[in-house]
Amino acid sequence: MSSPSARSRWVFSLSATASLLCALVPAGASETSPRERVSINAGWRFQMGDPEGASAGLMYDVRPDVKESADGKVADAKPEEAEQLHKQAQPVLKPWILPTGNAFIKDPARRFERPPGNPGSDVAYVRSRFDDSRWEKVTLPHDWAIRGPFLTTGPYGGMGRLPSWGIGWYRKKLDIPASDAGKSIFLDIDGAMSYTTVWLNGTLIGGWPYGYNSWRVDLTPHIVPGGVNQLAIRLDNPPESARWYPGGGLYRNVWLTKTHAVHIAQWGTHITTPEVSASSATIELGVTIDNPSDRASTVEVATDVYALDAEGRRERNVVARFASARTSIPANASSTVRGSAKLDKPRLWGPPPEQQPNRYAAITTMSLDGKVIDRYETRFGIRSLRFDPDKGIFVNGRHVPLRGVNNHHDLGSLGAAFNERAAERQLEMLIEMGANAIRMAHNPPAPELLELTDRFGLLVVDEVFDSWERKKTPLDFHLIFKDWHEQDLRSMLRRDRNHPSIILWSVGNEVGEQYTGDEGAAIAKRLSDIVREESPDRPSTAAMNWAKPQMPLPAAIDVISLNYQGEGIRQAPEFEGTDRIRTPPQYPAFHAKFPDKSIVSSETASALSSRGTYLFPVSKEISAPVREGRGGDSANGHVSAYELHAVDFGSTADKVFASLDGHPFVAGEFVWTGWDYLGEPTPYYTARSSYSGIIDLAGFRKDRFYLYQARWRPDLPMAHILPHWSWPERVGQVTPVHVFSSGDEAELFINGKSQGRKKRAPFEYRFRWDDTIYEPGEVKVATYRNGKAWATAATKTASAPAGLDLVADRARLRADGLDLSFITVRIVDGNGVTAPRANNRIKFRIDGPGEIVATDNGDPTSFESFQSTERAAFNGLCLVIVRGQPGKAGKVTLRAESSSLQGDAITLQTVRD
Repeated sequence: MSSPSARSRWVFSLSATASLLCALVPAGASETSPRERVSINAGWRFQMGDPEGASAGLMYDVRPDVKESADGKVADAKPEEAEQLHKQAQPVLKPWILPTGNAFIKDPARRFERPPGNPGSDVAYVRSRFDDSRWEKVTLPHDWAIRGPFLTTGPYGGMGRLPSWGIGWYRKKLDIPASDAGKSIFLDIDGAMSYTTVWLNGTLIGGWPYGYNSWRVDLTPHIVPGGVNQLAIRLDNPPESARWYPGGGLYRNVWLTKTHAVHIAQWGTHITTPEVSASSATIELGVTIDNPSDRASTVEVATDVYALDAEGRRERNVVARFASARTSIPANASSTVRGSAKLDKPRLWGPPPEQQPNRYAAITTMSLDGKVIDRYETRFGIRSLRFDPDKGIFVNGRHVPLRGVNNHHDLGSLGAAFNERAAERQLEMLIEMGANAIRMAHNPPAPELLELTDRFGLLVVDEVFDSWERKKTPLDFHLIFKDWHEQDLRSMLRRDRNHPSIILWSVGNEVGEQYTGDEGAAIAKRLSDIVREESPDRPSTAAMNWAKPQMPLPAAIDVISLNYQGEGIRQAPEFEGTDRIRTPPQYPAFHAKFPDKSIVSSETASALSSRGTYLFPVSKEISAPVREGRGGDSANGHVSAYELHAVDFGSTADKVFASLDGHPFVAGEFVWTGWDYLGEPTPYYTARSSYSGIIDLAGFRKDRFYLYQARWRPDLPMAHILPHWSWPERVGQVTPVHVFSSGDEAELFINGKSQGRKKRAPFEYRFRWDDTIYEPGEVKVATYRNGKAWATAATKTASAPAGLDLVADRARLRADGLDLSFITVRIVDGNGVTAPRANNRIKFRIDGPGEIVATDNGDPTSFESFQSTERAAFNGLCLVIVRGQPGKAGKVTLRAESSSLQGDAITLQTVRD
């Protein structure tokens, strides 16, 4: 890349998304693909624990001895120096696992050679003849820990109080027909938690320690076409390995990929668009070809480009074509073919609603001696991207303020096991709120999630590590960082670099190397250099909660990402004299020190609340820490939903909005967090899940949702009142009413009597009537915009709970065992008004070809099993997740019953594809 000017240092055009698909042929063609990608998610057997006496020789490497578990440290505690391990004289698998990552080590001299021997071959579980019929039958993706039981006492609140640690084995017989002889056959694992080892037919093939990366092992030398092929996979998920719930098991999709011996490499295409305008675009393509055979091959490579419709289907006509190229690949080597093509009047990819996420597909065909031997699809988008240090981010020349959230990888009651519909639902609700960006916290996501962000037009910060060489928990990634950071980073970049949604690569989050000066900056530079080598069209960053402008680390990255420092950390008088991080607001200081670098607020807020729980008295401040009797109730484990409280190091949305409005050079924010997530239940570590989400764990909107919607969708006429108005014990008492609205003026009425008309002042983001007196009846607000009527809202006092009301997010779903319907259960009074304090116990049963996958209520203190078919509501709401049985179409009826309440039922329709 040419050296850009100082004031526009990061100006990029691109993007693409590489996908391996079956039958990748132009629309209307009948030719079958020489490449097969086969899901092998079904038909697994699973067992926890090693066979007796086998564990000693199966550990990846020696680990520190954790004598006492304690994970209740505050989230911004200083990371610690790694323990110095004295290697014990015991066999470990590390030398046999390390070669799996060789393709991602740039320097051939640093690659690993497999030692002689075959560890684990004497373990019963790897043998083909072992009888696993008594093992549990499972279908992937599978999270062994989500079924619990919850640990109601002791440590592990930070990890969600679910038993994710331990050793798990998966076994599956592979059906490899004799016709596959001579092909290359790979096992592709999208994610496995963690320290995974793979055996095929009793031979150790390889593995991967990091639980969040996608990776591949080559089965070819050990596969028996036409014979019995026994796959055995062992995972060794440590305790004390995460600050949040990691899940356990083969929790993402698993595939077999079959190719010709000479084939396009794993994630072997890279598309960039260095020149983009409304009239034309230049598309540059690199195709890497692997030749593991013992003789050189000369191949011909051709690529056609097709437009995709809104559903991702290829349109019929070729819109651009790369000239055919011939290249020779030496034996046991790889080569890269590069080409360029022009596209007239491109459909640009950009974030809605101002732009549209248009996409294309490049179909690369490779031939040998006139015969097609490989066909590979790369989906991509065409867009320009510019980071302006004074104005923020521009996509296709249009300014796009980042209205983003951070999201962890778990899917609430479904755990870490990836489900596309559940992830889609999360993104749909965030888009409804007005979000246009997602930061992956703090690890590479499932590949399907990036397909969704591409389709929806969401901007993405893709993040790889939460720790480097210094530790946050005793057994986290720091143990393997020195050996694996290059492989993990390069593999993430190659897998994801073609997604148009990704605008920024984050190489670390709040790492301990912020504290180590030049030493830490050297690591940051090494990681950023890898980013520039693999994806020079987008900048690098690392999220900093402690490093200041004059320190070495910020100079080593391309974009400044600040966690909480923009608003200032622990600046209230009560924190004076403490040993915690205390930082004055830092936006001006960073902007002055790095005038040529853009600033992103990578974590903001970390506000806390329990959905539907309102505590009194109500704070007069716009942002206050949670304390007993001041927004917090430790006896019940809840935080007030007036949305005025945050973690000690954070701020409320109101305070963040004011800070961003006062510093318009900041590109925007990523709120901590979009959804509640399992683990990190600050401030009450006796709970199971976080309090920081704008949406609770079950997917019910907290009041804060509407505060963000009012700001992020300013042209949407909306108003939202809090709290609810059912307080029989508060008659005659002061009960503040707050309103969130995109209007600029509002008048409040209680039972028709005006409580005053208010106009929002600059740097105010809510309307407050803090002296209103409770009386049962109706609260109504009328809002105005520029003096004209804008939006109204009302809330009424609920009478006694009388019945249940069921509403599905979708009544029609595929009968594939994957598609889901999320059903909201409300407890209502006789007039259909939600009873906002009702916690009645509800029982569920289902008829027809469907099953209840999980239930939840959004209560972070609930330890009821997610698999339970009965559950107490939480503040009037409960959730049931239903899926259809594979291959069985028909009507599915869910019934809900509760003593003393009128039951309800809802009917869904499952359909075959």
